[in-house]
Amino acid sequence: MDLTLLVVVLLRFIQIYSFLLLIRVLLTWFPSINWYNQPFAALSQITDPYLNLFRSIIPPLGGIDFSPILAFLLLNLVSSGLQGFA
Repeated sequence: MDLTLLVVVLLRFIQIYSFLLLIRVLLTWFPSINWYNQPFAALSQITDPYLNLFRSIIPPLGGIDFSPILAFLLLNLVSSGLQGFA
């Protein structure tokens, strides 16, 4: 029972974090956003450390950052793996 609760909490965390990543990615399409003002600074502080892991693997190509694709893929794989335990 305790393992199931832990898995459900982790799945919910992954869901929320994926949503925050999606918001971050969509907001990058608006160049007028000042990432140093709240709430954008908080969103950036939450999501950038995770995205930077993938940015070090795949640098931007032609000005396009592909790190969110890998970030979402890994979150999806972890989520799918955890769903087997729930």
